[in-house]
Amino acid sequence: MFQFTQTVQLLPDPGEHIEDLLPAQVPNQKIAEVLFNIATILEMQSANPYRIEAYRNAARGIIALREPVGPIFARGEKPPVPGLGERLRRKITELVMTGHMTFYDDLCEESLPEDVRDLMRVPHIGPRTALRLAGQLDIHSVPELLRAAEEQRIRQYYGFGPRSERRIYEGALAVLAATASAAPAATPATDAEDDPQASHAPAA
Repeated sequence: MFQFTQTVQLLPDPGEHIEDLLPAQVPNQKIAEVLFNIATILEMQSANPYRIEAYRNAARGIIALREPVGPIFARGEKPPVPGLGERLRRKITELVMTGHMTFYDDLCEESLPEDVRDLMRVPHIGPRTALRLAGQLDIHSVPELLRAAEEQRIRQYYGFGPRSERRIYEGALAVLAATASAAPAATPATDAEDDPQASHAPAA
């Protein structure tokens, strides 16, 4: 596994922009979402309240920034986010440099079932919502989530509505489209008939 044990900086050559050197273009909203999810999982585990609040405060601070925070971390600089400690900065730097945060991935794997983790790939679906979708609505995968949103079954439950159902639909559609485009091209003989999800996934 890739871990950050010290500060890493990217230094662009003349004429280059540091944003172009980042292997993962992670927007502020995504970084904040990861931090909020960590806080929620830690809260579910009855962890230290100060630690939980530190993640939430960092998420709020990053959302409030008007400029992309990724390049700031990539340059090894400290962003103008109050209370952002060095350990948390290292974790966020790993996220903006690689697209993954080892601590977050391990926390999810240790704390959440596989189907819940799969649903959390959809933007705006955090741990509690994913657990509810799996437990109460019997939805256990992104294709099932897309189908439920298409059939307008999610809005029937308390806490959901047409707007949130539409947002879930668009998020699930985007995740499946990205998955399809990243997958190796199938041969004509197996393109649709051998893939059980082919009828649900949108065309790439």
